[in-house]
Amino acid sequence: MKDQPRLLDQVRSVIRVKHYSIRTEKSYSSWIKQFIRFHNLAHPENMGAKEVQAFLSYLAVTRNVSASTQNQALCAILFLYRDVLKIDLEYMDELIRAKRPTKIPVVFTRDEAKAVINHLDGTFQLMTQLLYGSGLRLMECVRLRVKDIEFNYKQIYVRDGKGAKDRVTVLPEFLVAPLSLHLQTINSLHQSYLKKECGSVYLPFALAKKYPNAATE
Repeated sequence: MKDQPRLLDQVRSVIRVKHYSIRTEKSYSSWIKQFIRFHNLAHPENMGAKEVQAFLSYLAVTRNVSASTQNQALCAILFLYRDVLKIDLEYMDELIRAKRPTKIPVVFTRDEAKAVINHLDGTFQLMTQLLYGSGLRLMECVRLRVKDIEFNYKQIYVRDGKGAKDRVTVLPEFLVAPLSLHLQTINSLHQSYLKKECGSVYLPFALAKKYPNAATE
C-alpha cells in the first residue's frame, strides 16, 4: 500500500482540481502551515473548532491582523477541513473577530490617475492604461493573450477571471494603436532573435496567424 500524500500536497491537488488561482494556492498553503506550526505541528485531523478558534483569535489579538487577513486565514482552514480532510467543524461562536476599519476609501480623480500614468513608460505604462481604461484586475492583465483582444469590436475577453468566470470588457480607442505597436515590436524582436540563431519561440495561434513569418514549433 502506497503512503498517503503529504497534507500540503493533498491541499495543492484539491486546489488545482477546483481551478483556483496560483495566488490562492500559495495563500492557503501558507495559512495552513502557520496553523499547524501554531499548534506545535499537531495534525489537523487531531484538532477541531477549539484549535481553529485559538489560532484565529491569536491573529486578531496578538498579531493584530486586519479583518480581511483573518478572514483569509479562516477560509484557508475551512477549505482544509471541508474539502481536503472532509471534516465538518463545529460552529465557532467564541472566535474573536478582528475589527474592520471604518475608513472612507480614497479614490483618485481622473487628473490624478493621468498624472500617475504619465510618470510611467513602456510596457508598464501600457499595462497601467489597460488596468485603468478597461477595468482589468492586475493578474487578468498579466495573463492577457493576443487572442483575447478584439481590435475590430474594441473588446477584451477576460478568461477565467475572479470566481472562475469569463467576461467581456471594453478596449479604449486610445489604446488600439499602442497595443498594435506593442505586438509589432515584440514580433520584430522575435525575428531578430531568430536571425541570431537564438532559437524559436512558441507563438499562440492568434499571434502566429497575425504574423505568419514568425517561426513556431
